[in-house]
Amino acid sequence: MTETPSKALPDQPDEPLAVAEAHSPDEVAIASQWQLTWWAFKKHRLAMIGLWVIGFMYIVSLFAGFVAPNDPTDSNRRAVYHPPQMIHFIDSSEDGWSFRPYVYEMDRERDPDTLAVTYVPSGEKIYLRLFGRGQEYKFWGLWETDIHLLATVKPRDNFFLFGADRLGRDMFSRVVYGTRISMSIGLVGVAIALVLGITLGGISGYYGGRIDTVIQRLIEFVLSLPTIPIWLALAAALPPSWPIYQQYFVITLIVSLVGWTELGRVVRGRFLAMKNDDFVIAARLDGASEKRIIFRHMLPSLTSHIIASLTLAIPLMILAETGLSFLGLGLQPPAISWGVLLKEAQNIRSISQAPWLFIPGGFVVVAVLAFNFLGDGMRDAADPYGH
Repeated sequence: MTETPSKALPDQPDEPLAVAEAHSPDEVAIASQWQLTWWAFKKHRLAMIGLWVIGFMYIVSLFAGFVAPNDPTDSNRRAVYHPPQMIHFIDSSEDGWSFRPYVYEMDRERDPDTLAVTYVPSGEKIYLRLFGRGQEYKFWGLWETDIHLLATVKPRDNFFLFGADRLGRDMFSRVVYGTRISMSIGLVGVAIALVLGITLGGISGYYGGRIDTVIQRLIEFVLSLPTIPIWLALAAALPPSWPIYQQYFVITLIVSLVGWTELGRVVRGRFLAMKNDDFVIAARLDGASEKRIIFRHMLPSLTSHIIASLTLAIPLMILAETGLSFLGLGLQPPAISWGVLLKEAQNIRSISQAPWLFIPGGFVVVAVLAFNFLGDGMRDAADPYGH
């Protein structure tokens, strides 16, 4: 009796199954580690959605002056707690219809019984246009321009996509400008954590001995500190007279205080496991310096894992800055971040009369979820041969 040849099992360790279905065996055989990682990452749909969302937010933060229709610091006492206005794109008239974006103008009235200010549609239309002229701003701080993504046809008209706050400031413009600080503080904090984690973790794992003992005791001491009280105490110690850029830098240092310890432990563990591997011993016998062994042979094998760990650390730093600013111990006005904007929604009047002041909280949730999805996808794709 002849046996039929059995099919190759899908869990053979010599074939990266996460990408084998979409690519031929020849392509997989010659693909680099980065290609395998990217192919595996593209199969994670939520991670791809998170990547697009995060990319969109960073583009908005880079072109905040262009995207925001108004100056985020300009107040208007005639637009206090102005409700959001919906954009209509099809303008219908007796002559037919046309593509012409507009919003309905709202008149400010006062209730004769309660004296409360209300806004009612007047029926008039405020027409908008793409790449229109509005208030002047400095593009990337280099040159002045007045071109905005969306502007009113008549310069004197105002529109509020996300409503206005207690001073009549445009919430949409403030959310756009707040994206710059809230999204960048995670990157700066992660960069600091990256340097500390790789340096101290690598030294601890590679050299061992007393150096390892000292660094590990330092990590344990930092981890033993209660995170939130330490952050609150350090943030409360900041002089309120400091300029915005100094507050931003120190808050970034504060939220990075604990972030490097987890990465340091991961790097140490990997270095302990790799320092006696064949490729490290071969490089040492070949006369390579310790610096070359660490940065050219050991660290590259950790790159995908480090990126995944940092991607998951960014939302924690965004939440830390938002929480500190919301409690009044982080960034202070006139700085604009999502946490500073949420501080405006700390009273009952905001909840009952101006619920649109909670819109920045929605952006915090979306950003954190997008980073978590991206981090999960990068963590799964970091080892395409393991799936």
